[in-house]
Amino acid sequence: MAVFVAVDGGFVATELARGPWDPGAQHGGAPAALMMRALEQLPATEGLLLSRVTYEFLRPVPLGELSARVEIARPGRRVQLLEGSLRASGVEVVRARALQVRVADAGSLAPPPSTLPPGPQDGRVNDVRAPHRPMFAPDAIEVRFVAGAFHDAGPATAWFRLRVPLVAGEQPTPLQRLAAAGDFGNGISHTLSWDEHVFINPDLTLYIARPPVGEWIGLQSQTRIARGGVGIADSILYDQRGEVGHATQALLVAPRRG
Repeated sequence: MAVFVAVDGGFVATELARGPWDPGAQHGGAPAALMMRALEQLPATEGLLLSRVTYEFLRPVPLGELSARVEIARPGRRVQLLEGSLRASGVEVVRARALQVRVADAGSLAPPPSTLPPGPQDGRVNDVRAPHRPMFAPDAIEVRFVAGAFHDAGPATAWFRLRVPLVAGEQPTPLQRLAAAGDFGNGISHTLSWDEHVFINPDLTLYIARPPVGEWIGLQSQTRIARGGVGIADSILYDQRGEVGHATQALLVAPRRG
């Protein structure tokens, strides 16, 4: 079983892509990882690394058939702009814009590494109360908490690992694993009750300082909701060697209906 199956030049999202808010819609990490795969398949330019990817979730991404399109919107030797979209039944549901930047040559000016949180071997199995099954977490992606928990409000730190292939018959790349995990910041660090509110992110931005290594991606996350404003979830991203980047999500916060 996989999160997606490649069919006739497109993809079919299986039930393993399902998110927590709607049984017919995907978790944001699933299409984010699929779009990352598409971006990685564009022709490579020597010396450039993917440094930022911004996803706009324009509509709920349904289970079922999808098509992906990507292009190099602005080529360059030092900076490139990439663009892409994901469509369902011809309707655009996700838009992505990414930057590739030439590898930094900072020498001794590079800052010292940040403190690494306890690793996944020290984590607790996630305590998510899945509203429908199967679901992206915990069925497609394993979650281990080293601080906080799904049922506790406030900042949290957790490690994530894909249990199954992203696309059937393929081994997911480290960047695909990063995108799959990076959308969990608001879910693990919520400040409001899951039973009384929704806090859905209509966007996700990943800043990637270096390509991650290994299966596990760690998130150290915090959500803040401004009085009279909006919610923002910020996450520091890790692999088991150290910090690899940051993830930011704007949040739609509202009482649950019915």
